[in-house]
Amino acid sequence: MASFPVIVGEEVMTREGEVLGLFMEKTIPSGLPAAQTVELIREQGGLAGVPHPFDRFYRSCLRRDTLLELLPRLQFIEAFNARSLFHRDQAQAFAQSHGLLMTAGSDAHTLGEVGRAYVEMPPFQGPQGFLESLAKAKIGGGTTSLWVHFLGPWQKVLKALGR
Repeated sequence: MASFPVIVGEEVMTREGEVLGLFMEKTIPSGLPAAQTVELIREQGGLAGVPHPFDRFYRSCLRRDTLLELLPRLQFIEAFNARSLFHRDQAQAFAQSHGLLMTAGSDAHTLGEVGRAYVEMPPFQGPQGFLESLAKAKIGGGTTSLWVHFLGPWQKVLKALGR
């Protein structure tokens, strides 16, 4: 047993892009419509949110019209992503203007990226406690180096070449 809270979550690739589910008990299949995915998250008592909104460098980013359609059923939005080089202000403004709680994520693909973004929040119990604590949270961290965006694809090429 961990000495810190562990929240089971999943980024689910929907037809329209990624949706993030927290406090999950069952996995959700990829490829479903985003609205159906959010409903399946909520049916199992989970919380639904959106990772890296408005960042077009992520092919998995939901379009604004889909995000607006899902809005009534979302609990949070990732307002700070350490890998997102642009659109951070847009994500924060969107969350504030629509009354969504804000989270942060390192989106780490390499060891050096782990913990680049974080959320400091009071202790909590369960999904509802998480939301109440998140409302009092402080987001922090910094962006990853621009080089990580080139390193990942280069490592895949080298691996494919057997080096």
